[in-house]
Amino acid sequence: MAGRKKRKKTREPLFDDLDPQTKQAIGAIALLVLGIYLALSLIGYAGMVGKYTNLGLDSLFGSGAYLAPIICFFYVYAFLKPRDDDRISISKIVGIAFLFLSLLGFLELYERDFGGWIGLAVKEPLYLLFGGLATGIILTSVFLIGVLLTFNLGLRWPTKEASDEESETDDMFAGLELEEETAAEAEDETEESEAEAKPDAPKQTLSNKLGLDKVSGFLVSSFEGQYDPPPLSLLSKDRGKSKSGDVKANANIIKRTLKNFNIEVEMDEVSIGPSVTRYALKPAEGVRISRIVGLQNNLELALAASPIRIEAPIPGRSLVGIEVPNTQKATVGLASLLSSPEYTDSPKPLLVALGRDITGTPHFANIAKMPHGLIAGTTGSGKSVTIHAIVSSLLFRNSPEQLRFIMIDPKRVELSLYNDIPHLLTPVINEPKKAILALKWAIKEMERRYTILQTEKVRDISSYHENIYKPAANSSKQKSEGDEEDTPESLPYIVIFIDELADLMSAYPRELEANIVRLAQMSRAVGIHLILSTQRPSVNVITGLIKANVPTRIALQVASQIDSRTIIDQVGAEKLLGQGDMLYVSSDMSKPVRLQSAFVSEEELKKVVKYLRDQSEAHELDSIDLDGNASDTGGEAFFGSVEESDEDDDLYEEAKETVVSAGKASTSFLQRKLRIGYSRAARLIDILEERGVIGPQDGSRPREILAGKEDDGETTERPE
Repeated sequence: MAGRKKRKKTREPLFDDLDPQTKQAIGAIALLVLGIYLALSLIGYAGMVGKYTNLGLDSLFGSGAYLAPIICFFYVYAFLKPRDDDRISISKIVGIAFLFLSLLGFLELYERDFGGWIGLAVKEPLYLLFGGLATGIILTSVFLIGVLLTFNLGLRWPTKEASDEESETDDMFAGLELEEETAAEAEDETEESEAEAKPDAPKQTLSNKLGLDKVSGFLVSSFEGQYDPPPLSLLSKDRGKSKSGDVKANANIIKRTLKNFNIEVEMDEVSIGPSVTRYALKPAEGVRISRIVGLQNNLELALAASPIRIEAPIPGRSLVGIEVPNTQKATVGLASLLSSPEYTDSPKPLLVALGRDITGTPHFANIAKMPHGLIAGTTGSGKSVTIHAIVSSLLFRNSPEQLRFIMIDPKRVELSLYNDIPHLLTPVINEPKKAILALKWAIKEMERRYTILQTEKVRDISSYHENIYKPAANSSKQKSEGDEEDTPESLPYIVIFIDELADLMSAYPRELEANIVRLAQMSRAVGIHLILSTQRPSVNVITGLIKANVPTRIALQVASQIDSRTIIDQVGAEKLLGQGDMLYVSSDMSKPVRLQSAFVSEEELKKVVKYLRDQSEAHELDSIDLDGNASDTGGEAFFGSVEESDEDDDLYEEAKETVVSAGKASTSFLQRKLRIGYSRAARLIDILEERGVIGPQDGSRPREILAGKEDDGETTERPE
């Protein structure tokens, strides 16, 4: 018929459905067999065909014919050592060719016909133009370049520190000079300022001068002491390549399907992400967006793909986005995110990696700005892996002196992996009673910090660090050791992780909700933050009060629209694909953004945790002990006052002698010296204050020691 257009069939490339690793393995096997065949031909063990092959090799390569099987084996190496994105390294392919051609040129330069026709083609033009000596120098240079490209070697001055592990690149000139210049410029610009901020830092290395990790190169926050952050080599980079099928065919199907319902659209850009591909289209004037949204099931049928999510409109653009699942997903590696400039160059200590969006752009969030987060999704949606990515992001750039964790894991399997790392304020909590006690401790610590901020007349913890703590710490380091006791508290950030909110809510619903709301309402200014998670996103778990005070939400795959509305107040999470596919929304966003979370395997986490455990003894840190009060469900004993406790504590005399001899007194100091829990140490401090041994607390300043070593009898009497 005249009006009917013949539809053109689209053909997919041959073997397009194979994994990159499979293709590389096939190529490596073929080259290995070819190399063995060429070697057998050269020694006369390949029959009649081998004789002709030997003649051909002799004509082409001359005496260099024996290099042919060796070069095949080199290319096997190139196939088996791909780039980080699993593609064959072009630099290795070119480098091996440079090696082969330069050697043939050398043979032909040494003796006529030794390099065969190819050696003659390489040597003759150079010899005619530059002469014999210059030709030898040029061929030597080509040979050295081939070695550098083949084995990814770099040039380093002896005085510079080489990184522990070099990442592979396809760029022939992969910034060999740029890396040295960048490090030198950074050293010149920041050496003086870092020396003022950390005058006590040991003179070891460039990383100590700059506060940079020698492997990763990102900023590491530490108030005092030395912290060696884990190297990024412990984590995996992006793996695999996403496949979206026939993009042009899908675009035509979308346009034709909408046209069947009298909706005219113009196809715009196509963005291929790790897990989905977004087809952006512009509706004709007068078309209602709701009509396009209502055709979601029709589009799923036409594209033979499910589930499809329609974003109408794309935020900030006059386009409608149709998100179609990829036929093959790409795995987002945390190492790739942490090595991006947004993370390495940021001075924010609580910056965490969230994942990549539909365009492949990495996304990060500042927990200090969140200030609290909720992560919810069904079993298998990637909730725990998302938490691990957040924890790892914090561990890679914060020392234990800068950041402390309280981890609550009723399931006993996820967060318990982090036991014994120096960042923990207390061992990972598995019991609901201890969880309530820990939250009550955090509330009291919040109120204590507000008292400090009020006394010092600063509005938040960042202002306190910049204007109060750091200047005092710097000046005290320049004085004698006896004056170091006047240094204010460092007040590290505290992040509280609760892995399964539903289990705790079933045990202590009212008390848990009250404590979470109390912390969420006021703890932002004093550096205490909450990260909550649950696999049961119901209104009984995520109550209205919790939602009102936790503005940042991450919705992973859920079962229904009701669950999606419970988490992010709108539908969409039920259309996610699972395995880290998420919708992220914060208080400063009008619509959620779709991200693919980074995958962190259990083996990677164990390596990071072991690395941190090995240096835990180098940090002398405060801790809280909940074991002695776990049986008190109300938590009163945990914060019991002196009047409710035994005034004749067995450790009173020892505590008094300890603070008088040391010349300083604090709850954490007594915890370390007497090896007791927080509650008992706090009671002893209160008794010492009431009996006149120590003075009252004065903001962040250390308590004054009123009693001397000789006048114990005058101060032990309690004032009437």
